[in-house]
Amino acid sequence: MGIVGAGDEVVDVVDAEDRVVGTATRADMRARRLRHRCTFVVVRSTAGEVLVHRRSERKDLWPGHWDLCAGGVVGAGEDWEPAARRELAEELGVTDATLEPLGTGTYEDPFVAEVARVWATVHDGPFTFTDDEVVEARFVTLEELADLLAAQPFVPDSRAIVLPLLR
Repeated sequence: MGIVGAGDEVVDVVDAEDRVVGTATRADMRARRLRHRCTFVVVRSTAGEVLVHRRSERKDLWPGHWDLCAGGVVGAGEDWEPAARRELAEELGVTDATLEPLGTGTYEDPFVAEVARVWATVHDGPFTFTDDEVVEARFVTLEELADLLAAQPFVPDSRAIVLPLLR
């Protein structure tokens, strides 16, 4: 969901029903905890494993945490699916994915307020980390994921929104 220094990006501010009520810079959105749109893309291998990745220490939110999916903030005026594809390309270098809608959700904590859409794709790699947002990634079975969730810090929004959609 962004590298420190990306604060000049403009994002749509939305209400609880996902209606655009204004715009703000990413920095202002973070500082004031404004509700915004974000995307999540779960990457599964052809064997059904889930790709998990560890976020860079340079991330502006939850640095160094593990994540269940690629994704991030939707830009002002940007449509949902192109935003999901952009994030998948930026974070993992995947540009040829077929996206399957998995669901929607909302998340709020003391740091963030989001309205989200979730997709899934099947891709065995290779993956490239060219934007400094991801430092490592690996496929895990659902059983291994449960162990990793118990042992490592995971990004709470994808944990809350995406984890219930995994089967």
